[in-house]
Amino acid sequence: MTTAIVYDAGGNRVGEMELAAGVFGITPHTAVLHEAVAWQLAGRRRGTHSTLTRGEVNRTTRKLYRQKGTGRARHGARGAPVFVGGGVVFGPKPRDHSYSLPKKVRHLAIRSALSEKAIEGRISVLERLELAQPKTSVLAKMLRAVAAEGKVLLVTAGLDPVVVRSAANLPGVHVIQAANLNVHLILISDHLLIVRDALDHIAEVVS
Repeated sequence: MTTAIVYDAGGNRVGEMELAAGVFGITPHTAVLHEAVAWQLAGRRRGTHSTLTRGEVNRTTRKLYRQKGTGRARHGARGAPVFVGGGVVFGPKPRDHSYSLPKKVRHLAIRSALSEKAIEGRISVLERLELAQPKTSVLAKMLRAVAAEGKVLLVTAGLDPVVVRSAANLPGVHVIQAANLNVHLILISDHLLIVRDALDHIAEVVS
C-alpha cells in the first residue's frame, strides 16, 4: 500500500491518503524508463546540424594538375574530402530525430516514474490550490510549509494561469497539468506536489 501525506491550502498536514496502486504502486520498469526518456529527449532535438559536401564547399572545380606525368596521386577538384577545407563525407544533414513510441510503453513509463517517487516518499498531496491573484510569496510560503525543497513539480488538474504566474519566479518550481505529465520531468524533480483533484486525471491518462 502506497500512501502520501495530505496538506491543506495553508500547508498544514491534515492526514494521509492511499494512492492508486495501479499508478503509484507498481514495480518501476527501468528499461522502459530509459526508453521513454531517450524518446522524449530525441523529440526535443532541433536537428539543424549540417555539414557541406564536396559539391557545396566554396572551392574551384578546376583540375589541380594534369592526370599523368607528375609522379603524384591523381586528383580532381580542390573540394575533395582529402583536402583541408574540402567537403565532408557522410556528414550530418538537417533531419527530424523524433520517432514514435507506443502509447502503452509511454503510460507504463509514467506509472514507473510515479511509483519510484512514491517509494522514495517524494510525493505529497495538496487538498486544493486556490490563489485569488498571482502571488509568488504565498506559493513560496506554502511550499516551505510542506517541506517541498529542491526541484518541485506541482501537478494541477487543469491550466491555472494564476498558479503558473505565481511559480514563474520560483527557481526549481515547475507547474504542469496532469494530462501533460512526462517521464523526464518526473525523474528530474526532487518532490512531486499533486493537487488532489489531479489524481483522478492522472489515473485516467496513464491507465
